[in-house]
Amino acid sequence: MSDEERDGVALTNLDQSLFEGATKRDLVDYLDAVSGRIVPVLSGRPLSVIRILRGQGPFMQKNVPKYTPPFVRTVKLWAESSKREVSYALCDDRKTLLWFGNQRAVEYHPGLMKAESDHPTHMILDLDPPEGDAFPLVVRAAHLVRQALADSGLEGAVKTSGAKGVHIFVPLERHNIEDVAAATRALAARAERIDPGLATTAFIRDDRHGKVFLDSTRAGGATVVAAYSPRLRPGLPVSFPISWDDLESVSPRDFTVHNVAGLLGDGDPWAENMPAPQSLGADLIEEGHTIPIARVQAMHEGKRRARARRTE
Repeated sequence: MSDEERDGVALTNLDQSLFEGATKRDLVDYLDAVSGRIVPVLSGRPLSVIRILRGQGPFMQKNVPKYTPPFVRTVKLWAESSKREVSYALCDDRKTLLWFGNQRAVEYHPGLMKAESDHPTHMILDLDPPEGDAFPLVVRAAHLVRQALADSGLEGAVKTSGAKGVHIFVPLERHNIEDVAAATRALAARAERIDPGLATTAFIRDDRHGKVFLDSTRAGGATVVAAYSPRLRPGLPVSFPISWDDLESVSPRDFTVHNVAGLLGDGDPWAENMPAPQSLGADLIEEGHTIPIARVQAMHEGKRRARARRTE
């Protein structure tokens, strides 16, 4: 039987292929099994999802479609990038999550701030490997970040991105967007200084020279894929929380929609590994405000290099 109903949500075409190595049922069953863990990290946050419809390529959906049912809570927010008001969903319960699963929403990217708030709840560093399969390098770089955090009187939790890297989350007391963004830049710079041969904060890819990129731009209006969210890759891997001690012994491909529910049992390692909210040191914020914003700097540098090439 391909169609069924759960929590009042009609689920259709469950036996259709969704993506390489996974059916729509695999996705819905997984989301249902982990709803008690993923809903808390999505709840109250403007949600963007990546959907894949039959016969189409994947696309990111921010604005909810007109046919969204009334039980899905929404919030209207101004989107600077598209210069318009966007109606975001808030995934506050299992019913909404199941509806998204039925919409073939595979990836879940919540905002860094709650809908009614003006301060980020976490400082986040996104670690990307150089080309190829270089997860061991990412693990070494993650420990640099952990060291820089400890030196700054902070601690964080780590998860696989579900792709090739890791995300490090530091829960925060109340700080404004600009100060959190500045502290993130400073923390990345401090980690880079510990081992500049391994890690880099260079935003322009050509400047990274085979090093792990410490991306400090996940701040303000950005999103980061949620813990326990599947990723749109072969076999549907999952962004999975790892203890610091276990990082060396895992690969991002170890965790998929097929096995994560069994690995979790009754546990919620993301909640269990997450430290209490912390206050950012004035020195970290101050240092960060002296570091240019990577994207802006990269844009100016790209234009400068293009001019230089034209005059050669």
